[in-house]
Amino acid sequence: MAEMISHFQSDVRRINHALKVLDFAYILSKEIITDRKTRETIYFTAILHDIGIKEAERKYNSTAGNYQEIEGPPIAHRILTNLCIDEKIIDRVCFIIGNHHSYSKIDDMDFQIIVEADFLVNIFEDDMNKAAISNIYNNIFKTESGKRLFGTMYLSK
Repeated sequence: MAEMISHFQSDVRRINHALKVLDFAYILSKEIITDRKTRETIYFTAILHDIGIKEAERKYNSTAGNYQEIEGPPIAHRILTNLCIDEKIIDRVCFIIGNHHSYSKIDDMDFQIIVEADFLVNIFEDDMNKAAISNIYNNIFKTESGKRLFGTMYLSK
């Protein structure tokens, strides 16, 4: 977390976004994931999932997801390597970060949890309309815990 905060510096909005995604990833993973390494992968990914956004803005003058996917993995790899994290975990974290806006590439529960946690935060932060919210629920959410949280937060109005 300290490395992510240091990277974003005074960009408190992005720091808070990462921390909220981490909180939701924690909640979702507690019900589903029993393996310690998979949980670590989820937590590192949640913290660093948007780490490439500043570089995307600098290089492409855009925060578009495809640019974040390009720029995020090298930064995450450097941060996690400096922290002496297991290389298998680093590879998986970088894969998810490098694809976290490409929903057709979701290939396992760790990736699914990151996407669901990110959407639980983004729906509120981006003030999405009802049609978008319904589309996300029907097409993205797969976990029971994610659907339950989603329903409580966005469908019970």
